[in-house]
Amino acid sequence: MSTASPQSDPAAAPQPNKPRPKGSVDPALVRNFSIVAHIDHGKSTLADRLLEVTGTISKREMKDQVLDDMDLERQRGITIKSRAVSMKYQHNGKEYELNLIDTPGHVDFQYEVSRSLSCCEGAVLLVDAFQGVEAQTVANAYNAIEHDLEIVPVMNKIDLVHARPEEVKQEMEQTLGINPDEVLGCSAKSGLKCDEVLAAVIDRIPPPRGDANAPLQAMVFDSVYDEYRGAIIYVRLMNGTVRKGQRIQFLQAGTVHEVVEIGQLAPKRTQRDLLSAGQVGYMVCNIKSLGQVHVGDTVTVATGEQAKPLPGYAEPNRMVFCGLYPSDGQEFEQLREALSKLQVNDPSFEFEPETSDALGFGFRCGFLGLLHMEIVQQRLEQEADIDLVQTAPNVTYRIQTKDGNWEEVHTPTRVPDVGDIEEFQQPIVRVSFVMPSEYVGGVMKLCADRRGVFVRQEYLSPTRVMLVYDLALAEVVYDMHDKLKSTTRGYGTMDYELRGYETGDLVRLDILVKNERVDALSIVCDKRDADNRGRAVIKKLKKEIPRHMFEVALQAAIGTRIIARETISAMSKNVTAKCYGGDISRKRKLWEKQKEGKKRMKSIGSVDIPQKAFLAVLETGEEERS
Repeated sequence: MSTASPQSDPAAAPQPNKPRPKGSVDPALVRNFSIVAHIDHGKSTLADRLLEVTGTISKREMKDQVLDDMDLERQRGITIKSRAVSMKYQHNGKEYELNLIDTPGHVDFQYEVSRSLSCCEGAVLLVDAFQGVEAQTVANAYNAIEHDLEIVPVMNKIDLVHARPEEVKQEMEQTLGINPDEVLGCSAKSGLKCDEVLAAVIDRIPPPRGDANAPLQAMVFDSVYDEYRGAIIYVRLMNGTVRKGQRIQFLQAGTVHEVVEIGQLAPKRTQRDLLSAGQVGYMVCNIKSLGQVHVGDTVTVATGEQAKPLPGYAEPNRMVFCGLYPSDGQEFEQLREALSKLQVNDPSFEFEPETSDALGFGFRCGFLGLLHMEIVQQRLEQEADIDLVQTAPNVTYRIQTKDGNWEEVHTPTRVPDVGDIEEFQQPIVRVSFVMPSEYVGGVMKLCADRRGVFVRQEYLSPTRVMLVYDLALAEVVYDMHDKLKSTTRGYGTMDYELRGYETGDLVRLDILVKNERVDALSIVCDKRDADNRGRAVIKKLKKEIPRHMFEVALQAAIGTRIIARETISAMSKNVTAKCYGGDISRKRKLWEKQKEGKKRMKSIGSVDIPQKAFLAVLETGEEERS
């Protein structure tokens, strides 16, 4: 995913004969850097230690993962949102301002990492001294290289008994081309040699370019919505200065606002008199309309000489789509407002209204991956207190109809009938698996079961292997991560990137309840998996749908062809219980009357599908496979 980097901006170099504005910071004493690593390699813990070493946070205020201030981050133990924090540090008799951006490690939040890197001149590449180079380590390193950043390689957890520093250095050299002599060792947990990491950041990472005397030019790299203050925007100043009370303009949105407050995050919001070129900070402008804030927008002065717009960010590539519906239909508008506020803070997901016969009014939402989808749903439920029903996740397909038109399909219900489809294409991703060598056979079988195409095999060290396969994205997003962890006993990691679209043997699988299609349960799958998928879904439905007074048929169908069926038998009532002996014809009369009643009920009665039945079916994912 390509984004603009500050180095690519044609910012004017500071003019030596022109003094800087009063109160501005010398860019030569500023360092902007990120920490990037695989998940669980210690990014947030290292950020904690750096805050402690620089005295930004006192021992009394210190707590684990201090920058992970979202409840969900603390519950799950992962970083979801990037965090920016400013620190002051004395080095060689000078005081430097270090702007650190802590980034997430999971592949689903790659867009967050990319946005952060575009505001920096360097990156600390953190590698676990025991686990070594993992799939996301490779992805993040190449991401930093694409942004022309100076990389400071750091090996974390060197104080562990089972650390293997020499082997890990060898892996870093072989995989990433890093000189082993440049790799620093530290322990983020104990603080061992963390001061050396700070010294390397100052010595190796170049200062930001930019002219404090030029017209204001700042990049909006993040934003958050506050109930009382409106949208608070986080900016990196490329050129110029900004002061409280100044009128600014957003070039993309075309709106003009007054700066009510400016400051830096240290790590709490701390007010400043002004921000100048090279610095990172926040601005409060009383922006109440959510549509006026765009991440990647350029901020400049409202009057006088204006700066040119910066290139901004590439549009995030949404990979996974699903429907989100309020379990209470009355909460539709409340859900719309909650989604709008969340999009200010997380622009990488999108939503549009849609209706479902089974679930009513809701929204079709696009996400970067399955974990991203799960996080957004949980944030909505926790922050907006809305109980949600989620439809089966699916990826984007491209379909060419018989009349030659191409269309992108985000939901199975919009897939045309089989006879109208000329070509059905699915997204293909290149997946990199990193694991101990003894699990190679298991992972190869896992990929072969999903019709993966082998690309290459590479030994990172005598005991660690990287396997690369091309797989259908639909096969990856549902359960590949869980199956990989099971196959490799938790030691395997994966990363993937979109390669393009290829024609596949795909069908729309419909679920019929009493001969009526339930749109929320339709899925797109490979034709060879359709029988197993169909059977798994209707078996699950049979357990969850309560019995009615009439027989209910559950069917899985491809077009008009039924491929699986289950029947929920009718509740029985003994209508002859009061008949003791006597003529059999009286009993037959009652049985016939009951039979007619059930037949009539079957034709006009509706089946009540409880919402827990939808959830149970959606949780199956890909439960059964041939």
